[in-house]
Amino acid sequence: MSYKILLVEDHPIVREGVTMLIEKEIDLVVCGEAEDAPEAFSLALKVKPDLMIVDLDLASSSGLDLVQQIRESQPETKTLILSMHEERIYAERALHAGASGYLMKNEVSRKIISAIRTILDGRLAFSDEVKDRLLMQRMTKKTGRDSYPIERLSNREFQVFQLTGNGLNVKQIAENLGVSDKTVYKHIERIKPKLNLHSIQEFRQRAVLWVADPGSK
Repeated sequence: MSYKILLVEDHPIVREGVTMLIEKEIDLVVCGEAEDAPEAFSLALKVKPDLMIVDLDLASSSGLDLVQQIRESQPETKTLILSMHEERIYAERALHAGASGYLMKNEVSRKIISAIRTILDGRLAFSDEVKDRLLMQRMTKKTGRDSYPIERLSNREFQVFQLTGNGLNVKQIAENLGVSDKTVYKHIERIKPKLNLHSIQEFRQRAVLWVADPGSK
């Protein structure tokens, strides 16, 4: 039996490297490749992969949006997030979107096959540290998702918030996400009331503090 894997990544060199690692395995096959979310979603409906490996930072949208679409349309397909961002920043949001695992790109050569097999076996491929933190957060939440205002942000708003916390200015965020400065400002204006913030300065301070401690509210 072979497992079909669909690779969603907008960098050709990364796609090539991941494909080479996967196809060394006798029972794993890359059944398709896509560069963006719309192409990936359409392809997934046709080939019905067992697993999708999804880059978090796709040019046209957040990879998390694609993961959520796949979970809703064909829940039998599992997803593994690839990212350059630290797992602790995105792990909980990835899990809520429906991902079964999260792997940083600098760990791909050592861990991707293990992560794939863990997910295909029906288990979660997150680090023990992250799984422990997620369990503790679930145990201590009293009133559901609304107790954690950060979770009210859309996936794109969350990207803007996280990049701000990493010290990027509006222009740098716009370049990173492939959007205009005006679009970034619009996201910030939507974020502020959701987090009860009243100024750009408060927004930046909150973002920096959250990146330093993702478990905070």
